[in-house]
Amino acid sequence: MMSELLNLSGTGEAILTLTIVVLMFVAFLREAYPTEVVAISGTALMLIAGVLPYDNALAVLANPAPWTIAAMFIVMGALVRTGSLDALTSYADRYAKSHPRRAIAAVLLFVALASAIMNNTPVVVVMIPVIVQLSRTLGKPASKLLIPLSYAAIMGGTLTLIGTSTNLLVDGVGRSQGLEPFTIFEITPLGLIVVTWGMIYLTFIAPRLLPERDSMATLLSDRSKMRFFTEAVIPPDSDMIGREVTGVQLFRREGVRLIDVVRGDLSLRRNLKGVELQVGDRVVLRTAMTELLSLQRNKSLRRVDQVSAVETQTVEVLITPGCKMIGRTLGAMRLRRRFGVYVLAVHRRNQNIGRAIDDLVVRVGDTLLLEGSPEDIQRLALEMDMVDVSQPSARAFRRSHAPIAVSALFGIVGLAALGVAPILMLAVIAVAVVLVTGCIDADEAFEFVEGRLLALIFGMLAVGAALDHSGAVVLIADGLSPFLGDLPPFVLVFAVYLLATTLTEVVSNNAVAVVMTPIAIGLANALGVDPRALVVAVMFASSAAFATPIGYQTNTLVYGPGGYKFSDFMRVGLPLNISLAVVVSLAIPFLWPL
Repeated sequence: MMSELLNLSGTGEAILTLTIVVLMFVAFLREAYPTEVVAISGTALMLIAGVLPYDNALAVLANPAPWTIAAMFIVMGALVRTGSLDALTSYADRYAKSHPRRAIAAVLLFVALASAIMNNTPVVVVMIPVIVQLSRTLGKPASKLLIPLSYAAIMGGTLTLIGTSTNLLVDGVGRSQGLEPFTIFEITPLGLIVVTWGMIYLTFIAPRLLPERDSMATLLSDRSKMRFFTEAVIPPDSDMIGREVTGVQLFRREGVRLIDVVRGDLSLRRNLKGVELQVGDRVVLRTAMTELLSLQRNKSLRRVDQVSAVETQTVEVLITPGCKMIGRTLGAMRLRRRFGVYVLAVHRRNQNIGRAIDDLVVRVGDTLLLEGSPEDIQRLALEMDMVDVSQPSARAFRRSHAPIAVSALFGIVGLAALGVAPILMLAVIAVAVVLVTGCIDADEAFEFVEGRLLALIFGMLAVGAALDHSGAVVLIADGLSPFLGDLPPFVLVFAVYLLATTLTEVVSNNAVAVVMTPIAIGLANALGVDPRALVVAVMFASSAAFATPIGYQTNTLVYGPGGYKFSDFMRVGLPLNISLAVVVSLAIPFLWPL
């Protein structure tokens, strides 16, 4: 072992482990590498350094939490595939049209309750188009409703142990530390307090703080006018031959947008500024109907053969965790050649990216502004599993199997509540049921399993094992206990909660949960108090990420469709974070006495 070669003492191993963890957190913040890559790399470094023995790393695979999360992903996939979620969202959409004023509160409450027993990410994905339609019915910007949608899903996840992967993960880490397992509804009383205060906040306070923002589609397109893609071929006798395409005044007129120059099968849109027109080049223009007719009548176009004019639409689509575009560059996918669809712009982290689009690597949470015929866009969206944020998409579902999928989910909840069997065992049985009955095919089922999230979880669990083995947890607990020993229960819980929620805003919530849970248990042991209260504080704080769009995945998903700025989440989420920290810290000592 390298630790033996370095002749590290116990304290030396603890300091080395903490140093690696700090470097990992810095890497999380810099985002140069995906979070799962950082987690696996940190684990590898700890194995090499000897602060994480191989046997301890191997024992991580026996933790039930990641396997339970994977099984729940498949059950959720069955709900999506059978149209169970679609049925609920369709009902919410109908109710919104008939009772628009009451619909906001009803939809948010529905989302919170659904998130209590379902993974909240797919719930938010299917509800975004419903919320966008509701905003149009009410004449409100979607930015007034999409942040509340995400917050309702986050808070709903705190209602049960299976409401979010973070809850299951904290429970799994607690078990490995010798803590009594949580029951499925043990945290429900505190979750109800959180949801109640959250709904009050979203109803009376948040509307004053939420911005009025236009989405990318509203900013970059005029939906009130039909748009057309027009292709013009440069013939041999054209006076445009040899001219730089961006300098042709005809292509710079108001109402005309130069989209591409196609030479043979090659698209030159990556750098149009230096392109000189040649014989046979096809110039792709985007025009309104009035400009199309004008171009066709314009005498200056006598030497340009009009080839086609296809009516198009502008659609804003969201890149969700299951999208097949993730990790690929837009240029490499050749969307123009395969689908006849152009990406006009990309929204990411408060930026509308309109240049160098082909080199952009697609990430979860990106929103793409697509232009093409409705049929071509629908074909692309179905093949790549993208979500149109403007309206709920109609898909073919195995609706006759929906009762089986719903029964499987409620079977997990009901039997776990009765203590019939562990949640993992029930989840595995439910997976077998939905697969055998054909609710979802095997190849589809495993597409719903977020492998990157599981890699992150396993990596961070190994890091947690290293913190425990190296003595880093004891070192931190012993260092903090003199300062926290004489504090009242409320202040002690508040301190742990505040640290965890602050870290969650800037780092992956699952990473924070894994690191903070053993520290909370070690601190409780050092102070001679029941660790359960502090573990619950970590559990709730790791989910309560409202102040940034990167702290929780549902925030990332609404970031683009709402046209938000980073500061919008700070303005709305920070007061909610602080108020919930106080509310939860007051409630925990009564529900789980220290």
